[in-house]
Amino acid sequence: MTLRIRKEKRDDYPIITEVLSLAFGRKNEGHLVERLRVNPSFLPELSIVAEIESSIIGHILFFPVSIVSGNVRLPSLALAPISVVPDYQGRGVGKELIEYGLKRSAELGSKSVIVLGHAAYYPRFGFRPASKWYIKAPFEVPDDAFLAMELVKNGLKDVSGTVEYPKEFDDV
Repeated sequence: MTLRIRKEKRDDYPIITEVLSLAFGRKNEGHLVERLRVNPSFLPELSIVAEIESSIIGHILFFPVSIVSGNVRLPSLALAPISVVPDYQGRGVGKELIEYGLKRSAELGSKSVIVLGHAAYYPRFGFRPASKWYIKAPFEVPDDAFLAMELVKNGLKDVSGTVEYPKEFDDV
């Protein structure tokens, strides 16, 4: 089983939507990615797939967000969503997608990433509670599930505020 990680292509769109639906057991996340692709802030380099033998089995998206404090808006990325089809979950595909995506995000100049996710999973990649930097979610969420990570040293130094997601996330 040779896993290949690469940027998505236009021909992949319907397959990615199906992968998201299979992974989440609903269509919301697939529709989210479809809507985010037409948002002017979409970064095609950060919509990434995992494939085995030319079959897409996973997807991850990093999307620009802002950390807002008063009139100050600082750029960051949201890791959302990540998906792996059920037959390949627990085999390291998600890990490969996250590591590749974090590396690519840093290469493109991003300083930090925010994720809403499992407190036991994301810290292995370097994520910590966002509250460490006085960063808050725009909605109620357990502190240990709203996480942030610096992609460069001091990438969140002197940063605080509330994460502002694009409107497309409102429907998830």
